[in-house]
Amino acid sequence: QVQLVESGGGLVQAGGSLRLSCAASGFTMPMYAMGWFRQAPGKERELVAAISWSGGKTYYTDSAKGRFTISRDNAKNMVDLQMNSLKSEDTALYYCAARLSPFDTVVTSGYNNWGQGTQVTVSS
Repeated sequence: QVQLVESGGGLVQAGGSLRLSCAASGFTMPMYAMGWFRQAPGKERELVAAISWSGGKTYYTDSAKGRFTISRDNAKNMVDLQMNSLKSEDTALYYCAARLSPFDTVVTSGYNNWGQGTQVTVSS
């Protein structure tokens, strides 16, 4: 059974940094594309960053480019999201997600395995 557990959220001042981690279990991680999503109150969930099996390909939403970095360690079954220069608009519940993928490529939709989320609050 796929399990994803996020950690690392918290309260930070604007301009600060946080590192989110996702611990994965119950599946063969190298066969899964991984992503980080977020959902702010009153807004739809959006994909923030995604990474391919090998970690060689990444995707970032425009607002995350240059500030966030997604990475994975398949040996440790971990996916991280390093977030720098945080802004108040980054405040949201952040989710880790996984999707079985036949190719080593970035996946931006169709995720079907989700963690419970970790809250990130950025004060201005």
